[in-house]
Amino acid sequence: MSFDDFQTVKTLRNWPILLLRVYTGVFFAYYGFRKIVSGSFADGMAGFLSSRAEDSVGWYRMVVEAVIVPMQGLFAFLVAYGELALGMALIIGLATRYAAFAGAFMVLNFWLAKGQGVLDSQNHDVIWFVILIVLGGLHAGRVLSVDQKLVKRFRFLA
Repeated sequence: MSFDDFQTVKTLRNWPILLLRVYTGVFFAYYGFRKIVSGSFADGMAGFLSSRAEDSVGWYRMVVEAVIVPMQGLFAFLVAYGELALGMALIIGLATRYAAFAGAFMVLNFWLAKGQGVLDSQNHDVIWFVILIVLGGLHAGRVLSVDQKLVKRFRFLA
């Protein structure tokens, strides 16, 4: 068996992680793009955070009230474009590990702002958090991705 045959078998064996990576990427890219084109995401985000202030985690509530709401335009930009960039990075597999961990940090912030428990039936953030941690930990960029092509030149992508 040649090295190329081995890589093909390895890629075929890892198709579930590829499917999870691409699906997660499409999800985040779609919602990031929707936030960008809506034009009113900053106001909606500030309204949501203000209405949920009493539900958020105690110490994080202070961060929301003192930092995020007063600079709602900046944070709305960071969230919308961050979701779009995360999605695109996962879809094409570029710096996948870093994108996944940055996405997990972003989702953790959403989770803290909402203040929902881990087992709350309405808490989808914990599911996305776990998926992104798994994608980062399993080197999801090693399967049919830009990372796979660039890893010999840029070792930090491994």
